[in-house]
Amino acid sequence: MSGPAERESRRAANARKRVSRRPSRLGTPAGTAPGPDRAREPGAGFPGLLERVWERARTAADLRACVDILLSLDRHVPPEVQLRALSTSDEAAFQALWQLTWRPKDPDPHPGGGADPALDLIEAADEEPVFIGELALATTGRILLRGPAQGPLDRRNLVGGVVRVPWSLQAARAYHAELNRAAARGAATLADCRAWLERQGDKGRDALLDQAKEAALRTAPFVLYQEDRQYTNFREQNSLTGKTLWPGHPDCVLSSLQQLPLELWSDHDVQLVAGLTLLIRSAGFGRVEEANGTQLSIDHVAAMLERIRRSYNSVPGEPVAPAASHGMEDLNTLADALGARRRQVIRQAPLYREIHGTLMHKVERIAAPAQGARRLDEEISRRLAECLPLDGATLDALGDSAAAAPQWLARPHASHGTGLEALVHESVAAVADVCDVDFAMSRGMRSLPALIGALQAENWAEICGWDITHYFCCVVPRPRARAHFGGSIEAVADAAWAMSSRMQYNSWHFVPGNLPRHPAVVARDHFVPPTIPDIAFFSDQHHHGHVNNKVRFSIRSPQPVEVAGRTFNGFVDLRLLRCAGTAFDAQDLLAAHRVSRFIARATTLAAELALAGAPLQVTAFDAAWHWRTITATGPARPDPVETPR
Repeated sequence: MSGPAERESRRAANARKRVSRRPSRLGTPAGTAPGPDRAREPGAGFPGLLERVWERARTAADLRACVDILLSLDRHVPPEVQLRALSTSDEAAFQALWQLTWRPKDPDPHPGGGADPALDLIEAADEEPVFIGELALATTGRILLRGPAQGPLDRRNLVGGVVRVPWSLQAARAYHAELNRAAARGAATLADCRAWLERQGDKGRDALLDQAKEAALRTAPFVLYQEDRQYTNFREQNSLTGKTLWPGHPDCVLSSLQQLPLELWSDHDVQLVAGLTLLIRSAGFGRVEEANGTQLSIDHVAAMLERIRRSYNSVPGEPVAPAASHGMEDLNTLADALGARRRQVIRQAPLYREIHGTLMHKVERIAAPAQGARRLDEEISRRLAECLPLDGATLDALGDSAAAAPQWLARPHASHGTGLEALVHESVAAVADVCDVDFAMSRGMRSLPALIGALQAENWAEICGWDITHYFCCVVPRPRARAHFGGSIEAVADAAWAMSSRMQYNSWHFVPGNLPRHPAVVARDHFVPPTIPDIAFFSDQHHHGHVNNKVRFSIRSPQPVEVAGRTFNGFVDLRLLRCAGTAFDAQDLLAAHRVSRFIARATTLAAELALAGAPLQVTAFDAAWHWRTITATGPARPDPVETPR
């Protein structure tokens, strides 16, 4: 971002970086505070939630109510996610005891018809118990059961104790029969998967393993199950390539399979590779997260693909035929067809994902027609037309106005260094007010000319070498946010800066995913850039930043931006969050998506101005800016790290 003559010495740079960037302590020596400004609240995060869920379940009025609470984790996840997480024996127990299953009541080998399974909670017949089992909640969030002929559950991995479950003779017989049916299904499925993998040959299987490793490396955390075996790229329990295990690490299951003959692969690993292949072929790496928290069995994948097929077929166009069977050849054909159909659907219909943060589970949806979103769009547009040199009653009309005369984006406007800065800030502030949120934010790159220069020189290593200070994020809290931070406006400013810094990291993490597979790009940690928006529920469970800063309900709307002829997916986004209260809905998301599209369009226009020679830089939105605009106590000290040099 600066010429060689302007670059500071390494010693000066290191000294500059050894000062605090927290807005409330900006410019003071780092590490000298007597303690944390704010302690995490007792019971915050996933372990605390599980303890509360278990206590509610343990003290429920009856066993049925206990099961209800555990299935939804006390209304934090859809019950079907928990049902799909059950092992074969636990699934059989739920079926036998309560006739409760994710499967259709009359399983159809040709999954083209039938409705989603009902989740009927029906108690087993009232008979004298012949066995006393156990019901428990694991520290992973899964439900565990002890059925007939099984030993006691391992208390070391349970949230609390156990609830005793009486088994009637009728239930025990039904359980045994269901286990036999499941064993037959499982044997046929495994034989089919092994045969399919055998037909791929050594090179073909290696290619599938490489693809699966790349998916694990380039996507957000996921946790999948094969019976009681856990596969994850998440934190200390890693068994797949990710933040902890590099590609080729001996502890990565996928890496270990590459030198192992197929006949020596475990049954679990066979279904893992087959299931990951189907998911990736249906929509790319992001589809893997839609199996989060569930058993990655072929039956589950088949059910997911069928639900997606019906969803896509609701959009005008050539319908996708159902799979003829649950065999790998037929499911592979369906997955390929869904991948092709998705590329058409995404141009016609508003696709988005629901994220159930408690189990990190995602579900792809198609939004209903934008009715409430139109009203929000018009109100946001009215506010923007009052403070920006643009005309129009809708965001699209304002975008047309900007495109007709974009030069102001590169010139100072009001208190901002450039019109682009003003547009970003005013857009974020307007959507924060109109959509009734606690925080709103939007991110981007500080120097479009620097990016253009590197692109023209094809200097991919330079782009990959930029740190997060080459990016910005404008965070605007509303006054009501103070209530969630002890009434302290200083704490709100610190939280806003923490969010801004994390969003800068997200930009840093996504940009290389748009570049050619140059060695510098491949070696650089990055994720596949997001392309569709999402709504998250109860995100304040796992991510430390979300827990600490109370990110409970959120919307993310990523947008592509064209820079010097190259499309950068996820280059900008708009995020809305609420710390408590009511979750967002699809109309909120559609309104946010229109705002982020408006910001992305303006950024593309700014990139065109920079390509023509405009020295367009974004200098606002650093720690000092957030302190000054949020606390109104300015001017604050300059940010020693983020201030452009």
